[in-house]
Amino acid sequence: MKLSWLLATLALVAGCGEKKTNADAPAKVHDPYAVAASNDLLKQVKTAPLAASEVRETMRVPGRIEVDQNRMARVGSPVNGRITDLRATVGQEVQRGSILATINSTELSNAQLAFLKAQSQRELAARAAARAQQLLEADVIGSAELQRRQSELSMAEAEMGAFAGQLKVLGMSSEAITRLAQTRAINSVSQVVASVSGTVIERKVTEGQVVQPADPVFLVADLSSLWVAADVPEQAAGTMRPGEDVVVEFAALPGKNITGKLTFVSPVVSPQTRTVLARLDLPNPNREYKPDMLASVVIKSKPQPRLTVPVDAIVREEGRDYLFVKSGPSGFRLQVVQLGTEHEGRRVVTGGVREGEQVVVEGAFHLNNERKRQSLEKQ
Repeated sequence: MKLSWLLATLALVAGCGEKKTNADAPAKVHDPYAVAASNDLLKQVKTAPLAASEVRETMRVPGRIEVDQNRMARVGSPVNGRITDLRATVGQEVQRGSILATINSTELSNAQLAFLKAQSQRELAARAAARAQQLLEADVIGSAELQRRQSELSMAEAEMGAFAGQLKVLGMSSEAITRLAQTRAINSVSQVVASVSGTVIERKVTEGQVVQPADPVFLVADLSSLWVAADVPEQAAGTMRPGEDVVVEFAALPGKNITGKLTFVSPVVSPQTRTVLARLDLPNPNREYKPDMLASVVIKSKPQPRLTVPVDAIVREEGRDYLFVKSGPSGFRLQVVQLGTEHEGRRVVTGGVREGEQVVVEGAFHLNNERKRQSLEKQ
């Protein structure tokens, strides 16, 4: 009897100790981002290793047509004076050397007068030097006097040359200066001459207006080739390089799209607009395109290898992007990822998963519904 009671007591104590041990064991924590797929669900799910593919990033930015600065000239007045005749109008085709306007200038006449005075001084100095040479040969004067006269001649020639240079600055040609020296006739009329062949796109003066050399009078441009300029936000311009493909659309010319390549990307950022200037050349033999036309510019970068996933593989919840990563034969886990831009139905993956990881590329929607169902059951 005592033995039976002892055995019963030991069994009771052992049972109590076993229950206490199981109670003290930590409960298994449920992972709300994990899901175990059934065989039927696995048939709807397709996985693939995360791999790189060739991606051409595109961006659309506003653009405009500009005059090619290498084919444009700001034509100004060479002298201070009053415009007496305007010969060119806006839209007129002119040739290099064409007279655009005439100016009456007292500054020019004063410079011509100073040149003629310097010419007279040089002629007097030349005769004095020649006379001194004759007197030296006749032993009437010493060599020092001859040297003095020759020095005066050199100074007179230098002064005349300086005034001739001033006349060139004021717009007189070498032929006109030679003619002035021969005829000694002062002409106060100066001419504004086109320095390039092209179209007069702007006239900044009227007849009778007083102008100065610093004032632009005409803008002349060769419109047979223009620029398409675009302002690219600095955040998107970091990898942009000349040579990238461009498609340009014009609001004023529906359906008249052109393709080309970037010829210039500015090395600096505009501090006012925080943009980078990019442009391409636009042939315009028929003058179909006009400066200041608005355009829409689509810039395509050169193909680069980037990690991408199909758009259908992305799960969007609570403002974040996720991918299902395979964790076992039938297990998957929802992993937060960082994504870039979309290209032809695929999104660039910039972080959150590594290359080579098995991710769900088809069936993510059904898998996510199953994850939510299982999560609700285990709450």
